[in-house]
Amino acid sequence: MDFNGFKSAVIARCQALGIEGYELYYQTGESTSVGVFQQEVDRFTSAVEGGVCFRCIVDGKMGYASTEALSQEEAVRLVDTAVDGARILETADPVFLGAGGQVYEDLDRQSYGLPTTETLIGAALDTQKKLYAVDPKVIDGTSTQAIRERMQIQIYNSKGLDLSYVNEIAGLVAVAVVSDGTQMANDAAIRLGRLDQIDQEALAQKAAEGASRKLGGEPAPTGKYPVVFSPEAMADLLQTYQSVFSARSAQKGLSKLADAEGTVIGAGCVTIVDDPFHPENPMPIPFDAEGSPTRRKNVVEQGVLKTLLYDMETANKAGKATTGNAAKGSYKSAVGIRPFTMYLAGGEQTPEQLLEAVGEGVYIDDLAGLHAGANTVSGDFSLQSAGFRIQGGKKTDRVKGFTVAGNFYDLLKDIVAVANDSHLPMALGMTAFGAPTTWVDGLTIAGKEA
Repeated sequence: MDFNGFKSAVIARCQALGIEGYELYYQTGESTSVGVFQQEVDRFTSAVEGGVCFRCIVDGKMGYASTEALSQEEAVRLVDTAVDGARILETADPVFLGAGGQVYEDLDRQSYGLPTTETLIGAALDTQKKLYAVDPKVIDGTSTQAIRERMQIQIYNSKGLDLSYVNEIAGLVAVAVVSDGTQMANDAAIRLGRLDQIDQEALAQKAAEGASRKLGGEPAPTGKYPVVFSPEAMADLLQTYQSVFSARSAQKGLSKLADAEGTVIGAGCVTIVDDPFHPENPMPIPFDAEGSPTRRKNVVEQGVLKTLLYDMETANKAGKATTGNAAKGSYKSAVGIRPFTMYLAGGEQTPEQLLEAVGEGVYIDDLAGLHAGANTVSGDFSLQSAGFRIQGGKKTDRVKGFTVAGNFYDLLKDIVAVANDSHLPMALGMTAFGAPTTWVDGLTIAGKEA
């Protein structure tokens, strides 16, 4: 039975039980990955997964049930299970379903078609050849991967929602392992798009250069310094602390930004944007997991917190409208909140001009231990880091094996300047994070004693 047939069976069961408020959330995904190691295909995975989540309102309470099987019998079981679940709930919180008739952004993006398995294999093999050729320091351990994915989401409910979305992506991943004879290092690079239009040599060069930059170095001197984060490192920090901008986190006491909308939380150069339609987002989507329209918004504007991210439940509690940021990790997940494409907007200086203004400090381009060393409630972090000394306004000696410590809330206020190179590090999935080169004043470095 296809989804439309299953939907009809669910509707019939709801009508038979007198259920007036209900929703079907259907999500499926297909993915294929080819991995190449030592010039041979060593990994091949192909998966098709997905299913349906059914929600219904019974006596003012929301019941959930999910299934992977689309059949007449399963449609009946799904509805009955959700109804039984709603009846045993004791919560008195209001529940909501999205309304039809809303206006959605026209994505205007054409599918470029998914590559065949043979094309994936050929692209992965060719990219690995280029990795070995691009730099004599590249050694065995180097690998490449070619991928293709297709995702479909449909939402239908009794209030007039009938939405559908399909996205297809393909791409290449290059992982370079390099050695200078005494040390080894690795780095990865990713490109998404039509495989025949991806510059494999540039991809290989980026991975090899990133790995080579990690060779050598000693810990930075202990002290308190101006710190410059690379775009990738700053994007990693933003991703780690994304939850502080969630209204649900704020309402549960898990973010210090509760009741902070309209107040200054950052420096004047800090503007943080959430844009579902950013041109570098590989998976733009015009509606969220509740069927609300998504939209571009300044979460922070010139240091002022303009809005947290809301779904319908948290918006109702706050007396606001949803920002269209409801999210589900999979079809059977509960509704949560997430950004789509969140980035720190850039400024006017070039990265070189920013470094010249810094004069002396530490440039960090690699952060490790983000999950263990970052407390998303307090904002405190202490992270293993690597990068370069900044001397005379330029990056000089490689430094690594040191920690950088601070607090994310303080960091937002201590940003002195941002460069004009804001971009999104390539990532798979429906959420992406980006940032420019970012100068933060006075972070604590724990490395070698002077």
